Amino acid sequence: MTAPVPLDTVFRFFEDARNLEKITPPWLNFRILRPEAIRMRAGEEINYIIRWMGIPMKWKTRIAEYTPPRKFVDEQEKGPYTLWHHEHFFEQTEAGVVIRDCVDYILPLGPLGRLAHFFMVKAQLLEIFRYRQKTIAAILAVPGITYDSPVVRVIER
Repeated sequence: MTAPVPLDTVFRFFEDARNLEKITPPWLNFRILRPEAIRMRAGEEINYIIRWMGIPMKWKTRIAEYTPPRKFVDEQEKGPYTLWHHEHFFEQTEAGVVIRDCVDYILPLGPLGRLAHFFMVKAQLLEIFRYRQKTIAAILAVPGITYDSPVVRVIER
């Protein structure tokens, strides 16, 4: 997605972990479990809970890389995936800030996980990222945002 706003504005929005609750679809019931403010930095851990198909799932991610205002990476420490590696990229261009998400993941259960990816998980992840794009546009209140397809890749093992 490309947002015609300054890079610092976009990065400040993303580095505030509380904004995750705002940009995650309501059907996931996403809640951060820590009441105090989260200071985004390498090594920071974020504990939250989601409800997927009505089932509560605790999830813990760690900020593996933090390079303001260009990039940060979160990785799952504990949660529903065997691997979750989510890169957030921010690039200033003449048209505005290009915001890109790239997610690499592995589902548990081998062949059953691959079937779940094919029939459900990939589509749901793409839906989540499309929701995020539209919600970010509304929150930043900027006309002229353009949308790209998020990159969601399953890693075969």
